[in-house]
Amino acid sequence: MAMETAEVEDKGSAVDHVVDAIRQMMRERNLGVGDALPSEIELAAMFSSSRNTVREAIRILKAYGIVESKQKVGAVITDRRQQALMELFSFSIDISAESFLDIQGFRRLIEVNLSDLLFEDIDQAGIARLEAINDAMKRAPELSDAAEFDFKFHAELVNFAGNRTLSQVYSILRPLLQRLMEAGKRSRVAVESSYDEHCDIIAALKKRDRIAYAYHMNRHLHAGLQFIEPTKEPRQI
Repeated sequence: MAMETAEVEDKGSAVDHVVDAIRQMMRERNLGVGDALPSEIELAAMFSSSRNTVREAIRILKAYGIVESKQKVGAVITDRRQQALMELFSFSIDISAESFLDIQGFRRLIEVNLSDLLFEDIDQAGIARLEAINDAMKRAPELSDAAEFDFKFHAELVNFAGNRTLSQVYSILRPLLQRLMEAGKRSRVAVESSYDEHCDIIAALKKRDRIAYAYHMNRHLHAGLQFIEPTKEPRQI
């Protein structure tokens, strides 16, 4: 019995050691949200551990919301703590005309000013990716699905700019932005309108036309306001 307890403790100590080693490696390599960890085999070799010990260490990191598994990639760094906080904030915020303008104003500062970075880095494959997402948004059977594709469209734009910090900010804000997009897509007319506006943005990207890009992005970010219910005035007594 004492021997079995010692074996469990030794295994626990080995797993704890690998957890600490992985976190240290993340700091030393300056890995952030979205970066992939080395494979289980590579981690086992790095830390002179068994693959089972590494697998258990990654399971613990998943439980703490530090990593998540992705197909064909493996363990990827995430931060579910920030995500959970933003989901709670998104749930509690009232999507009114005022909050819509505030949030879209923040997005305007970022997305309208991405043109130089986008024109430099986006290629035909990137354009095709945006067109595919936009087409999927238009075909989405549910309005909530359309809102999800709308977010993907804008997240892809930010990703194409090549700024990791901006991409992380949009990832953290996803619950809030997607809820805003759902509020602005309460009819098929709203979805079709967004589709057409996205097409105009894509056309401006193809032509590398800064003025057209800024105009159509500004217009698109403001357009959803017409589908937001106006804030009710307090009743006069």
